[in-house]
Amino acid sequence: MISRTEICWLLALIIVSSPVHAQGNGSGAPPPQAPRVLRLSLSDAVAIALAPEGNERVRLAEELLRQARARSDETRAALLPNISASVGQESMTRNLETFGIRLNIPLPGFVFPTFVGPFDVFDARAGASLTALNLGSIRRYQASLSQVRQAEAEKDGAQDDVRAAVARAYLGALRALAVLEAAQADVTLAEALLRLAEDQKAAGTATGIDVTRATVQLADERQRLLVARNDLDAAHLQLLRSMHLNLTAPIELSGQLTYEPVASVTPEQALKMALEARADWQAQQKRLESAGRLRSAARMDRLPSLTLFADYGSIGSSINSAVPTRTYGFTVQVPIFDGGRVDARRAQSVSQYRQEVIRSEDLRAQIELEIRLALNNLKSSADQVSTAREALGLAENEAAQAQRRFSAGVSAALEITDAQTRLERARENNIAALFGYNLARIDLAAATGALRQEIH
Repeated sequence: MISRTEICWLLALIIVSSPVHAQGNGSGAPPPQAPRVLRLSLSDAVAIALAPEGNERVRLAEELLRQARARSDETRAALLPNISASVGQESMTRNLETFGIRLNIPLPGFVFPTFVGPFDVFDARAGASLTALNLGSIRRYQASLSQVRQAEAEKDGAQDDVRAAVARAYLGALRALAVLEAAQADVTLAEALLRLAEDQKAAGTATGIDVTRATVQLADERQRLLVARNDLDAAHLQLLRSMHLNLTAPIELSGQLTYEPVASVTPEQALKMALEARADWQAQQKRLESAGRLRSAARMDRLPSLTLFADYGSIGSSINSAVPTRTYGFTVQVPIFDGGRVDARRAQSVSQYRQEVIRSEDLRAQIELEIRLALNNLKSSADQVSTAREALGLAENEAAQAQRRFSAGVSAALEITDAQTRLERARENNIAALFGYNLARIDLAAATGALRQEIH
């Protein structure tokens, strides 16, 4: 397993080897050394992909988790005390007539003023309010906690998706490497057969058509080798992209396509494992739970709510003449008619809950389908591996016998060419069977939620 320190060194080496740094500074200094080739196992590739600066989907899931936590904190604020303080100094004038104060007193020389001021008001005050009972707000806060747990499960699901994508890309690269090695072996065999045909012709036991046929076969094998090399380069690029690494980073795969038996499991047992371990199912259950609590909150908005409030401070014409005053009390609010807003919110929440029920049923059916398909593919690919191995052994024996017969001069080159063709097909079938089997293992682990245990 590659540590985080090694990952950081790898990223630094990739940056240093980028074209911008590789251009040099024009001072004639020797070019920097090429970065070392990174030897990767499957677990190493997954570890790099899940690094802090790795796959974009995991990073987005982490941001969504932070957002869900912030929303939960915002919802909780409705249940916590709201405390504020203020200090103010004002100078005022007032027109009393605007307040409806107009007096006509029939006294000689007395005129009631309509304009008063200026006068000063100083007020220093602290106030607090608390929603002591609001069942709808409590339910909404509980729903926000479910949404946080949903985001956590979605983050785990994103990591599992990255594991599966990297594993499939790694298997694809292993397959391309095996095809390249098989193509190289075919070229080596074709070169040996060409030399044998030329020797047999020089000895008088073969004809020119035998040499021509061997030359054509060698050219065909070299063409297949070029295609295999290009396919391996493409597979490496796909693997680097899934790991979120520089596409020019040199890598070498330490794994190989092998056959490792998997413990037998029934579809029912696998489904039970999946419902306990799969992150996307857990996220859907939290989404359903949140929708249920929001539906309950909409119903509880019909219930009365209790709010406590208080303020204390000093007020006067100046800070020296201010005297203490206070206010405290409670408010019970009983919803009677709000134009249908609560009923609309309740209908919306009920519909949202039903949608999540439908999504849960659909996801369960999809999980069961994935499990059954993976089990079928695993059984079929295991049988294919057994058959392909047997066929490869027979093809190798046939090719060896044909080569000996041709060397002894008792058969024509056509026989050995046919044997060589069947050997190539057997190698391809064996590689395809091993790739299909290992891919089915990855698919089954992803379907049952056991991918973390499978890749370690």
